[in-house]
Amino acid sequence: MKASLAAALAALCLLATTPAHAEGFLRADNKQIVDATGKPVLLRGMGLGGWMLQEGYMLNAGGLPQHQVRANISAHIGPEKTEAFYQAWRDNFITQADIDAMASYGFNSVRLPMHWNLYIDETQPGTVWREEGFAMTDRLIGWAKARGMYVILDLHAAPGGQGNDVPISDRDVTNPSLWEDPANQDRMVALWAELARRYKDEPTVGAYDLLNEPNWGFADPADKNGCKEPGNALLKALYERTIKAVRDIDTNHLIFIEGNCWGNNYQGLLPIADANLGLSFHKYWNYTGRETIEPYLKLRDEFGLPLWLGESGENSNDWMARTIETVEAEGIGWAWWPWKKFRENNPVHIWSLETHGVETYFKPPEREPNDAVRAMAEETLMALATKAVRFENTIKNPDFVDALFRAAHSEEATPYPGQDRIGLKGGRIFAVNYDMGRNGVAYSDTVTGNYYVSTGGERTAGNTGGRYRNDGVDIGLSMDIFPYVSDIEPGEWLRYTIEVERAGVYSLTFFPAQTGFSIQVNGDPETQNLNRIKLNAGTNVIILKALAPSGQLNELLLEAR
Repeated sequence: MKASLAAALAALCLLATTPAHAEGFLRADNKQIVDATGKPVLLRGMGLGGWMLQEGYMLNAGGLPQHQVRANISAHIGPEKTEAFYQAWRDNFITQADIDAMASYGFNSVRLPMHWNLYIDETQPGTVWREEGFAMTDRLIGWAKARGMYVILDLHAAPGGQGNDVPISDRDVTNPSLWEDPANQDRMVALWAELARRYKDEPTVGAYDLLNEPNWGFADPADKNGCKEPGNALLKALYERTIKAVRDIDTNHLIFIEGNCWGNNYQGLLPIADANLGLSFHKYWNYTGRETIEPYLKLRDEFGLPLWLGESGENSNDWMARTIETVEAEGIGWAWWPWKKFRENNPVHIWSLETHGVETYFKPPEREPNDAVRAMAEETLMALATKAVRFENTIKNPDFVDALFRAAHSEEATPYPGQDRIGLKGGRIFAVNYDMGRNGVAYSDTVTGNYYVSTGGERTAGNTGGRYRNDGVDIGLSMDIFPYVSDIEPGEWLRYTIEVERAGVYSLTFFPAQTGFSIQVNGDPETQNLNRIKLNAGTNVIILKALAPSGQLNELLLEAR
């Protein structure tokens, strides 16, 4: 069904804000990010998680760090073929087509999560450069420059790993962390100095994000992720040392620092003496109002530093739209996370029949694989890395893009692309193709997102089935292919904007057959009489309301009377 939406999604992108073209170096100016002309710049970007650094959850492989995923793949197909898989992955996961699509959707920036071992040869002592990481960075900069976009370099996996949240930095807990080995810190500083040397004159590079989500209890090891850390002395010292190494070479580029506790604990970090510095905070799974960013607004006012929401996402469209509304009202730009993975809650979804079951190979084999099993594993993995991950072969999620740009600033609904037209004899409406927009506008659902950080409760999925759409509406799959609305509760409703070829009276039934719904058509009073529905020629709006629970709704069937 979604395969037919590419043209409709391109049309939808015209609704998005036109991306600002890069105009010289970005810099900090009086609590704002501005371009070379002094014009304020609102960064709207995506993070390229999964390209240089795989996190297990992105592969439906649980909480595994990349080095364990790699070891598991190697157990299935051997080390040489595993290296071939990773080379193909890096060659195909992000291409010019991805960046072109981002620009057409309205993004003006991209955040590159870097793995240190693509830039430094981890098999050699000291710091020996590995050119592949720099070559990948060069390609990305070239693609972005052609589309007038900025690239923010983000050290996502630092030497040794920067926290106890192991997968986000590919940390190997059997080796010393970034904080436990001065040699790892030396490598981090050297890497940023080399990046500065290579890109000091490149304005397409928008900023240096020195260290993603440090999460470490320096004062108290029991404070595993540093959320209660009072001083952050070692983190501050490493930032100051890295900034000096960069500034000895490069005075052009804006630098972002992130607090402890996944980018949120700034105690003891400020002030830092640099005239071109900004703060990057991250925001996940909490409420969406201004009060949730108040601590960072106070830091902005106290220290005169611009703010950037350097990472957020992994939540429902309604949560995203309301969060972006909040931060953009304060002049704060953002980078959403991530662009592409195996799940639906991102702009691009990796899925193909050819690679069905590939997750098996990201986990240890249950027994020693024979030659036939190894051949099947290699074939499936290489199909993933050479074909399925490429933008042109992925599933696009127009509702996600709509939430970031249009719905973030609108209390109106808009039709979902690709809805069938109701012909002279009638037609069908796919239940999952309800309108796009916020909860209470395009639909109404009991659970609309994941707020567990604020509530202190369990994690909650807005879409409990996790398929097809990224709203509060629950959606499952029949035969692992055909989506349907599931777990409908009384009082929940869905809005459909449809095109009708001929005015007349229609009857409405459902597949699977069921009762327990009322409808409202074009603002007329709500009715339970589904046998005589008056529709106009042209555009009509139907609101379908549940009066009783329903486990599965695939289609609404309209028949001319």
